[in-house]
Amino acid sequence: MKIQKYIDHTLLKPQSTEEQVKKICSEAREYGFASVCVNPYYTELVSKELEGTDVKTCVVIGFPLGATTKEVKAFEAKQAIENGAKEVDMVINIGALKDKKYDVVREDIKAVVDAAKGKALLKVIIETCLLTDEEKVKACEISKEAGADFVKTSTGFSTGGAKVEDVALMRKTVGKEMGVKASGAIRDYKTAIDMIEAGASRIGASAGIKIVEQAANNNMEASKGSGLY
Repeated sequence: MKIQKYIDHTLLKPQSTEEQVKKICSEAREYGFASVCVNPYYTELVSKELEGTDVKTCVVIGFPLGATTKEVKAFEAKQAIENGAKEVDMVINIGALKDKKYDVVREDIKAVVDAAKGKALLKVIIETCLLTDEEKVKACEISKEAGADFVKTSTGFSTGGAKVEDVALMRKTVGKEMGVKASGAIRDYKTAIDMIEAGASRIGASAGIKIVEQAANNNMEASKGSGLY
């Protein structure tokens, strides 16, 4: 398994600078990550930096609260795609979900699905740390109904990150046809592998290099133990 192909190399801190963004793009090219995930302001820069590679430009939408209107999220996604985004990670309307306004949640997601359709992969961030298991299941079901490509655990900006049990629940709910992205507090190889084994098909992490280097060390140790190294 090439674990780097699971990783969205992420830089979402509000104080992130152009120099730092260029650095993670350089790292993504070197290590062959799946994507570089940034705030919308940096979409054009990242797309330019990744030109000619198979590393995708990933942009967050309605981030990190998910409380903007569906029209704003759709416009934000459309603009990001026009500026080179190949993947968009949107935050759901968490309050509407908790109010059981499921049509509002569905329409919110569908607005971004329509903006991205045929142009970019859509991942829906449900912010698991704020939800009950019942709400997590409902959020995943609505995301699937609305036509999203992935469901994603977390923004990394709330009260908690990805948990193995949440990833397993999300995978069970959406089945094999959708992706599941585990994101937030994934800082080492073991945690990343635990998430993948639970059903994650993508990992969002700012510690991507550390994870890949630990994976290489782990493989080396395994080779030594088998007498192949």
